[in-house]
Amino acid sequence: MTQRKRLSNTPSSSQAKRQSGAFPAQDDDDDVTFTQPSSTQVQRGLEKLTPAQVDQKTAEVVQFFLVKAQKKIPIRRADIVKHVVKEYKNIYPEIIKRATQTFDKVFGLKLVEIDTKNHLYILVNKLDPVEGDSPISAPANPKMGLLFQILSVVFMKGGVVRENVIWNTLKKLRVDPGEKHEEFGDVKKVVTEEFVRQKYLEYVRIPHTEPVEYEFRWGQRAEIEVSKPKILEFLGELHEVDPKSWSQQYREAHASQNSSQPSSSSSSQR
Repeated sequence: MTQRKRLSNTPSSSQAKRQSGAFPAQDDDDDVTFTQPSSTQVQRGLEKLTPAQVDQKTAEVVQFFLVKAQKKIPIRRADIVKHVVKEYKNIYPEIIKRATQTFDKVFGLKLVEIDTKNHLYILVNKLDPVEGDSPISAPANPKMGLLFQILSVVFMKGGVVRENVIWNTLKKLRVDPGEKHEEFGDVKKVVTEEFVRQKYLEYVRIPHTEPVEYEFRWGQRAEIEVSKPKILEFLGELHEVDPKSWSQQYREAHASQNSSQPSSSSSSQR
C-alpha cells in the first residue's frame, strides 16, 4: 500500500481512535468495572493483609511501571489492576501511594496521572525540571531529535499545525515521510502512531476536509516533559536570534514553565 493511498483513505473507526489517542473499548470496559475504593475500604483491606504482602505487591507494581515505561507509552490503571494488583484491588490507592513514594525516594522519578478521565500514568524524571532541562531538550538519540523538531514547529506555529507543514519541514531535513528512512524506518508511522501512543503528539482529523486532512498538537506527555524555554534557546542558537524576539512564544514558554509543573500522581492535567 502506497503512502498516497494510505493518506487518501478515510480511516476506520478503530484507526480514528488510535489517531485521536483513544483506547480500545475492551480496555475502557475493564476500567469501568473498577471502582476506586474509599479510605474505609482501604483500611479494612489492609487489616486483612500482612505488611510483607503489601510491600510485595507494591514492589510488583513498581516493577511493572519500570518495564512499561521503557517504551514511553502511558500506563493504564485498568492494566495495573488487571495484570498486577488483581485480588489486592481493594487497597489500590495505598499501593499507588507507596509506589509513588518508592519512585520518589529510590529512583528519583515522579509518578504523574496525566489523564484523570482515562486514568493514564507516566513516569517523569524529577531531576530534569530542577535544572530547567527536559528529557528531550538535548536529544540523546535520532528519534528524539526527530520528535524535538516536530514539537518545535508546532510550538512556534501557535500550537496547532497541519500535517503537510510537518512533512514539508521534515523533507527539508532530508527525512521524507513517503520513503523508508535508514534510521527511523517508516517515518509517517513513527510520527503518527508511535509518538501519538507515547502521548508526545496528538494527531487529529480536521473536520469537513476533503480529501481528509489532519493536524498536529502537543500531547499530554510533551506538556509535562518538554521545556518550551529550551526550545526557544535551541532555535535562537540555530538561527542566531535572541529568543526574546519571538515575544509571543517567549511569554508562553516562561508562563507555562512557572505555572504547570505537576506535583504528584494525583495531579490533574487539563
